[in-house]
Amino acid sequence: MTTPTTDISPTPADERRSWLREHSELGVCVMLLALGVLVLADALTMDVDITQRGPVGPKTVPVVVGVGLLVIAALLAVDVLRGGRGQAEGGEDIDLSEPADWRTVLLLAGVFLGSAVLIEPLGFPVAGALLFWGAAFALGSRRIDRDPLIAAVLSLATYAIFNNLLGVPLPGGPLMGVL
Repeated sequence: MTTPTTDISPTPADERRSWLREHSELGVCVMLLALGVLVLADALTMDVDITQRGPVGPKTVPVVVGVGLLVIAALLAVDVLRGGRGQAEGGEDIDLSEPADWRTVLLLAGVFLGSAVLIEPLGFPVAGALLFWGAAFALGSRRIDRDPLIAAVLSLATYAIFNNLLGVPLPGGPLMGVL
């Protein structure tokens, strides 16, 4: 006597889910495509008088970035549909069983928000120095003799580059007359 065998064939919904799991990188393609369309739409609707700016104006970089995003989305989609797969993460030295270091995250967020609040009354050089020093402290540096000096040099150099070389005015605060 033979026992009847039951043939369990996958349903079309199961096959579709399996295909989507095998091609999950297409989600990244959709995200890149949407981002590219958004950047291009925003760049092309920008109101800029071409006679004031010349041929290379504020639209140029967003258009190049938007087109680049669309090209990368298309190339990635073709690669995925041809069987390309992303590499498994192997180079990271992260122990996923360890909890997040919320103290560092909260310290960095506090330093960033504090510098955002202090930038107007104290100016960028002072607020930037506090930002750089606070970030170094939050990330584990405890060199009280060296960190404030490095932070001050970085902040002053950043202020000078943006304010003097690039023409982007940053608030100077009480040091406005000195710098």
